[in-house]
Amino acid sequence: MVQFSSLFNGLAKSISIKNGKKDRIDVGREAADVLAKEARKNELMLSSPGIVNGKGSNNFASVFSKRGQKGMNQDCFVVWETFSAIDQDLEQHPSIDSFHSGTTASTIVRQGDLIVIANIGDSRAVLATISDDGILVPVQLTVDLKPNLPQEIERIKQCNGRILSSEDEPGVYRVWLPSGETPSGPGLAISRAFGDYYIKGFGLISEPEVTQRQLTCRDQFAILATDGVWDVISNQQAVEIVSSSPRREESAERLVAHAVRAWKRKRPGLAMDDISAICLFFHSSSPSSSPDPIKLP
Repeated sequence: MVQFSSLFNGLAKSISIKNGKKDRIDVGREAADVLAKEARKNELMLSSPGIVNGKGSNNFASVFSKRGQKGMNQDCFVVWETFSAIDQDLEQHPSIDSFHSGTTASTIVRQGDLIVIANIGDSRAVLATISDDGILVPVQLTVDLKPNLPQEIERIKQCNGRILSSEDEPGVYRVWLPSGETPSGPGLAISRAFGDYYIKGFGLISEPEVTQRQLTCRDQFAILATDGVWDVISNQQAVEIVSSSPRREESAERLVAHAVRAWKRKRPGLAMDDISAICLFFHSSSPSSSPDPIKLP
């Protein structure tokens, strides 16, 4: 979520020279390792609450995570990753049991005024932009990749997976193993994820849905958050919460705090989900704390 243009250019040149005969997976993994090392060295990668403000970039990111009431916080956020290399490494990781566990991922890469959005699972990216009326409005950048979406249904059924909604959770569709298979894990409520290898051969994939958007002066910031936010906070509410934050550094924490209160109010008696959010600002000026419409120049 910060600009890596010079790093990408140098990396591409070195890999093309040194690894001309390596396959795509090896190159992808090496690229991931090099970029991650460089990002950590320059404090451009986060794995705990904080902010990122890259040198020479107008991007500013606020990040915050709140553990739910289901045990260990399963949410983790990083400002940069690659997908295929991550899924390969996760499967082989000696200390992480990813056979029965997995994760979603929503990512944004910005290069100049172009942003590329890659998404797996039901975490979500939402853009805050100014409408023709001068009002700050949300634009959803990703689709919540659930098993009951038409394009996901087709793939899952072709792989002999099943899509069922139980009586205990009406309206919540999950991917299940084929009929007759020995259950080796619970049904999964998303259709794409890292990990969860017990069901990877039955329609679950880690291939992201990728889109792009050209930024304009109307586009103010983007929110990336886990379903712990979106289960109880609407896109419009999230944009209003972040835009009204007095300080950018506190915007992600403010959104998470609102989601925590919404969980207690809307779902009393239910264990609160883990909640994580990233707020990425595109311009140098702070978001307005005024409820008045934002006027276009």
